[in-house]
Amino acid sequence: MTRTRRRWRDLSGRQQAAILTLASVELLLTATAATDLWSRPAGQVRGHKALWWPSLLIQPFGPIAYLTLGRVPPAPR
Repeated sequence: MTRTRRRWRDLSGRQQAAILTLASVELLLTATAATDLWSRPAGQVRGHKALWWPSLLIQPFGPIAYLTLGRVPPAPR
């Protein structure tokens, strides 16, 4: 069975919009997680910060995992 690769121009406008939307969300999640990891003190991160950096490259699960599981919630005031 031969699979032909679809090119960008072969996709419908709706498919192109969906891809661009999902790619934008993925980029935003990664940028948010990276910025948070960079600026957050090590004491407020679960585990070692150095181990979270490579996980951000596992799209889209790494950034989501860091944002949901990797941060220690702030202490109540």
